[in-house]
Amino acid sequence: MNLTIIGTGYVGLTTGACFAEVGHDVTCVDNNPDKIAMLLKGEIPIYEPGLAELVTKNVAAGRLKFTTSTAEGVESGEVIFIAVPTPPMEDGSVDLSFIEKVAREVAETVNPEQGFKVVVDKSTVPVKTGQKVAETIKRYGPKGVEFGVASNPEFLREGCAIDDLLNPDRIVFGTHDERTADVMRRVYSPFNAPVLATDVESAELIKHAANSFLALKISYINSVARICEKSGADIEMVAEGIGMDERIGRSFLNAGLGYGGSCFPKDIKAFISISESLGYPFELLKQVEEINDSQLDHFVSKIRECLWVFREKKIALWGLAFKQNTDDVRESVAIKLAQKMLSEGASISAWDPEAVETAKKFGNLEGDITYAEDQYSCLDGAEALVIATEWEQFGNADLAEIKKRMRNPLIFDGRNLFDPVNLAQQGIEYHSVGREPIKSGA
Repeated sequence: MNLTIIGTGYVGLTTGACFAEVGHDVTCVDNNPDKIAMLLKGEIPIYEPGLAELVTKNVAAGRLKFTTSTAEGVESGEVIFIAVPTPPMEDGSVDLSFIEKVAREVAETVNPEQGFKVVVDKSTVPVKTGQKVAETIKRYGPKGVEFGVASNPEFLREGCAIDDLLNPDRIVFGTHDERTADVMRRVYSPFNAPVLATDVESAELIKHAANSFLALKISYINSVARICEKSGADIEMVAEGIGMDERIGRSFLNAGLGYGGSCFPKDIKAFISISESLGYPFELLKQVEEINDSQLDHFVSKIRECLWVFREKKIALWGLAFKQNTDDVRESVAIKLAQKMLSEGASISAWDPEAVETAKKFGNLEGDITYAEDQYSCLDGAEALVIATEWEQFGNADLAEIKKRMRNPLIFDGRNLFDPVNLAQQGIEYHSVGREPIKSGA
């Protein structure tokens, strides 16, 4: 099929590349000429494992192309996916101005002679957005144009988005007519996954409900971790025991610094706002937010308690991205942690395998911070090592090298990457989440 993706951000670019990989002809549209020029030169503006290779392969095969022309995309696409930003507003509600702008552009450029078109919300949007998209196209489009509107939420995890798209655990789309549903089935016919076809409103709600539930699991296990710290229990063992119950499962039961990133914080706020606008105050999700915010403060207090004061103390910080295998620092808990320590006068030497440059551009890190050349030079002369992102190489670090380079062998592990017994044997003082601290020489 001929597909058009409007918006070449994280979701749009990755989705377009994967649609091309399974055989569709894809046109990606973006109104940023610099980004399109970069993509036409084979340069990828984001880091996602495997994405650069996939884009290069499908451009060479002629199945993937890029343009700044919405009209070109609308003309060529049987199905037009809207994958533009839906940023939060100050009150937590969603800014839908980008969605509205694209819907108007589609309406103003579509030609009835081009045949039946399906316009799909791929961006995460509040329930009833599909109705507004349909109304906009009717209002601004030419008479006689035939179109359907669908909602097709994405369930991508940064760092493994290619596999999530090519091997999805489920495909969800919502429509209000069988003709549109048949088109969506054709789009996803190359994929081997369970398909859930719903009405538009249910599909829109599924994404917010899913992300909110996962955030709830994270806040829940972090609350249990606080109880473990007070009682002497081990959160890793507790989480394992909970996760063995097939009704619960082990995923998203990893105690740590709380959730962050471009989706969870925004989507939880949006779902709270959506619920309130519909007359149901979602108090449970408000508690999820409060617990998440307090988790970082609790971890900082652990560091402060050991160091007494942050001022003029060198802290080595491993991790800037909000999670491993990405360079994304949007709403990164690692960045927020750095900001808190810098605000109290700490001197930070930071390192991340992929996110140093994005942190420099978008991290708003002000104060005495430098960026190390590698994982171990970051440690030289540091009085403490703080681990904020769960990169695999951090958990596989050479403990002897850590101990040799640091002024004090003291680790604060916000991701529970190390075995406390092993750290004790190495003579390293170790503080993690939901487990008893290991004192040096213990």
